[in-house]
Amino acid sequence: MCGRYTLTSPIDRLIGEFGLAGADGDLHPNFNVAPTQEVAAVVAGNGGRRLEMLRWGLVPSWADDPGIGARMINARSETAPEKPSFRGAFRRRRCLIPADGFYEWKREEGGKQPFYIHMNDGRPFAFAGLWESWNDGEIRSCTILTTSANDLVGPVHERMPVILPAGDRDAWLDPEAEREELVSLLRPYPGDDLETFPVSRFVNSPRNNDERCVQPAA
Repeated sequence: MCGRYTLTSPIDRLIGEFGLAGADGDLHPNFNVAPTQEVAAVVAGNGGRRLEMLRWGLVPSWADDPGIGARMINARSETAPEKPSFRGAFRRRRCLIPADGFYEWKREEGGKQPFYIHMNDGRPFAFAGLWESWNDGEIRSCTILTTSANDLVGPVHERMPVILPAGDRDAWLDPEAEREELVSLLRPYPGDDLETFPVSRFVNSPRNNDERCVQPAA
């Protein structure tokens, strides 16, 4: 799964990386993005791509209780196209979730050890996401798609977020894309340009949010 990530890149860099026509809301460096927070998402529309703030944890349009979103921070790519909670968004409301790293926890003696995974050159990248509107836009929310882990992440955790290479982003946001093409994009990122290292359990608490979250463990 993907339960925490980082987004510390400045807005100017995100505008260039994702070809944004505009951005809504304030964006501050976040070293410990956590579920139910407002997170940045790239959404395509008639005016071009915009960076919007969505609640992390998808609330289906038909939900009676918006609290259900806390359990829907991730969607398995293998089942999302058919699962009632996600299939409408998969067809019509796909987005990019910008990040510059993410955390996974490895089970070890003495507890779970957090690891930080990021591009070895520090550049931002994009998770494949879905978004939804609840109660006529009262809550706009999103989820991150996951897939099986690649060789780098596998020793830490069996799942990882779907990272879309730059060449796949247009297809993911294309409203006319066919289902088969979309499904083909939901594969493990090769990982040749990723690196990982253990970090302090300081990151375990979402209240902790500074550079110490990404410093290598002693």
